[in-house]
Amino acid sequence: VRPVESGGGMVQPGGSLNLSCTASGPILRLQRMSWYREAPGKQRELVADIPTYGETNYGDSVQGRFTISRGNRQNTVHLQMNSLKPEDTAVYYCYVAYTDFELRFLEVWGQGTLVTVSS
Repeated sequence: VRPVESGGGMVQPGGSLNLSCTASGPILRLQRMSWYREAPGKQRELVADIPTYGETNYGDSVQGRFTISRGNRQNTVHLQMNSLKPEDTAVYYCYVAYTDFELRFLEVWGQGTLVTVSS
């Protein structure tokens, strides 16, 4: 299974971007899909999380500005980012947890997409 991210780029402060992630491969049951980010010199942190069953979760710094949602395409999630700030600059990674056809619980990461917020 390979998560593929898209939608990163450069935007001015106050602007918006929409990230997408699609997980392709032998997924029997999707457990959750999440977005994390890693800024230079900082640890990777949770941005938003959407489990198959349960409520969405957001990091404190993005609450009220970012929205995670499921896409129409299977095993796809979107991250709508509004009111972007320079401190949102980071590489954004898609995380997928799933059960495969051998009933193994597996976790995979995408390669990341860079978001730069700068004037």
